[in-house]
Amino acid sequence: MVFLTEVWFKITNLWIGMYNNFRYLMVIGFLIIAVLLYKFPLPRQNSSIQNYSHNMVLIPGGKYFMGSDKPDSYNNEMPVHEVIVDSFFMDKYEVTNNQFLQFVKETGYITTAEKIINWSDMRNQLPPGTPKPPDSLLQPGSLVFKESKYPIPLNDESGWWEWKRGASWQHPLGKNSSIKKIMDHPVVHISWDDAVAYAQWAGKRLPTEAEWEWAARGKKTDAIYPWGNESINEKPMKANFWQGHFPYKNTEQDGYHLTAPVGSFISNEYGLFDMSGNVWEWCSDFYHVNSYSYDKEKGICINPKGPKTSYDPSEPFAVKKILRGGSFLCNDSYCSGYRVSRRMSSTKDTGLMHTGFRCVKDIRG
Repeated sequence: MVFLTEVWFKITNLWIGMYNNFRYLMVIGFLIIAVLLYKFPLPRQNSSIQNYSHNMVLIPGGKYFMGSDKPDSYNNEMPVHEVIVDSFFMDKYEVTNNQFLQFVKETGYITTAEKIINWSDMRNQLPPGTPKPPDSLLQPGSLVFKESKYPIPLNDESGWWEWKRGASWQHPLGKNSSIKKIMDHPVVHISWDDAVAYAQWAGKRLPTEAEWEWAARGKKTDAIYPWGNESINEKPMKANFWQGHFPYKNTEQDGYHLTAPVGSFISNEYGLFDMSGNVWEWCSDFYHVNSYSYDKEKGICINPKGPKTSYDPSEPFAVKKILRGGSFLCNDSYCSGYRVSRRMSSTKDTGLMHTGFRCVKDIRG
């Protein structure tokens, strides 16, 4: 009996010793982890933004001929010139209503379309002597597409655009409309300033025009569209654009009358969706009618950031930025904006019902 008692006593002491040692090792382990976390903190991520690996793709750098001199090209797509861009990350999709809502909730940001128009700022972009419009036209609002009931001349955009008070990213068709059922559609009525504000919040930036076109080409040389040279009108539909007769009859062969959920059509070879159609996308560059001629004179342009100033002879006082990619309103009879080389511009403080954006991020930084 005494022997069993001694054995039990020794076993108990052994367990107590092991337990104390274990606690000692646990304390040491926690101290080591704490020191490592202090020295090498985990990267802090904005909870509203997915990991870059999930919503962005790597666009490897390279050299290409920017612009187009094909028969259907516009003058501002010429001359074709050689460009080199470094690698960068790009959003797979256009920024959605849901993503922009998260940005607004966290920052309280108010978009350009939701603010009263400042006549002093607006006057500076108009010809001298332009009379001040009625105060009713300076109230918050934006331009909304207005489908015509019959064929109209395509040289007057006022035939299909209508200023609507209360129209904004939250109310794309006017003050009584909503985005509740289209949260996965691209956000619209976004000015260049709005897009820049979102990009900065997300830790990203807007693409340069050269980056945008290089990415849109999707590893293809001298192709017309992100998917190659097959006509956009050939089935199956490859983008959201206007089928039929613009702006009075849309046959909706692509399944959509206005915007479509992002990613509804095939991606290009980089895995980028909607680089043709859906909504026009802002780039960081100023628009200058002669910028391509200047770049051509430089020889090979390395990571061009665009001109330092804006100039459009049709609106010489306006400060304009580049838009790319076309929209749900594009049609061969009017703009063919879905071609990878097609360029459009708009004043940086303008938002429209067919204008959105996507972001990029540098590899470093």
